[in-house]
Amino acid sequence: MAILIDEHTPVVVQGITGRIGRFHTEEMIDYGTNVVAGVTPGKGGDFVLDRPVFNTVKDAVAQTGASASIVFVPPPFAADSIMEAADAGVRFCVCVTDGIPMQDMMRVKRYMRRYRAENRMRLIGPNCAGVISPGKCMMGIMPAH
Repeated sequence: MAILIDEHTPVVVQGITGRIGRFHTEEMIDYGTNVVAGVTPGKGGDFVLDRPVFNTVKDAVAQTGASASIVFVPPPFAADSIMEAADAGVRFCVCVTDGIPMQDMMRVKRYMRRYRAENRMRLIGPNCAGVISPGKCMMGIMPAH
């Protein structure tokens, strides 16, 4: 029984055009994760691994119905990426980025309080391996097989 994600969960990858993002996206797809799109500002209209790339998470969610996001962006931009996902209506977010300044994550926590508890995005991370529903899907950087 999947609790947080399953093979039907539509996932958007923030930072899909980067080397790390692309590598782990391919691993997630191979495992069975339903990656529906990627987001990289300024690269909207491109395709990576046959998935459309959007400039914003809001556009990606509107076009694909994504309900989950994984963040593969450098530390200086990770907090803003997490908050962008929350504003776009993403319900579940994994941030694998390490080295995010503590003040940035405190800002994220304060920002998330603007949402009522029942509407608040669930955040796993930062600096984590991700989550897995064995045999179904995974969001993260862990070896899948």
